[in-house]
Amino acid sequence: MNMREARAMVKGLRSTEAKAPEGLAERVLAGVGLVDSWTEIDGPIGPLYVAWAASGITAAERAGDPDGFETEYELRHGRPVRRMPEMPQPMLAQIRKRFEGERTHGPKVDLDTLTEFERAVLLKTLEIPYGEVRPYSWVAREIGRPRAVRAVGSALAGNPITFVIPCHRVVRADGHIGNYGAGGPEAKREVLELEGIDTGELERMAGGGVRYTGSDTTNIYCYPSCRHARRTSRQHEVRFHSAEEARDAGYRPCKVCRPLEGTPFAA
Repeated sequence: MNMREARAMVKGLRSTEAKAPEGLAERVLAGVGLVDSWTEIDGPIGPLYVAWAASGITAAERAGDPDGFETEYELRHGRPVRRMPEMPQPMLAQIRKRFEGERTHGPKVDLDTLTEFERAVLLKTLEIPYGEVRPYSWVAREIGRPRAVRAVGSALAGNPITFVIPCHRVVRADGHIGNYGAGGPEAKREVLELEGIDTGELERMAGGGVRYTGSDTTNIYCYPSCRHARRTSRQHEVRFHSAEEARDAGYRPCKVCRPLEGTPFAA
């Protein structure tokens, strides 16, 4: 079915005396790409508004004002969005698996309204494993822009697909949790705790200047939230204030979490 046929069908549905099934016109328009769709789903720490197009998830934010969500969406994307009773089940299943930490292929995301730099930041953030955190400076280094730490923070603050793209897993270089655009530090701590991270312990380590932990059995150092670091028993754990300190002690960086090996350019 092409767009002309779709418009004709919708016009016919609206003009006939017979009542079309609820939502049929919207589904037809969405199916041919004339409008995007959105609905409300359960998120990790409360309901979310999630929008999608044929190209993938286009927006996700904590539920609030539905009219405001639609208005902001149309301003950003330049096309209308219509509320649907539910999203396609395969897409919803992928989102739920991502929220639950299953290491499966997640839903496609559409970041076409962003700059090349912003897309690089968010796609790199998608690589941070469930239940782990990385500093802003790590993201900057990983995308080949080590001095762009503040710009990374700005890109994450403008993340249009929160929770699906886990910007809550990016923290300050000093180890403190930092701020969060989708509800502030408390919301950030809440979703990280749901992923199994002891944010209180991370904050205590940060307060003591600890940046990395190592194992005296492997002589490897990691970020404290790295799954390999968390397997290290307390009696074999060694704490370091810098990568230089770890290297001087004969430790090498983890190949999984890839800790920064130099001084970050910004916290």
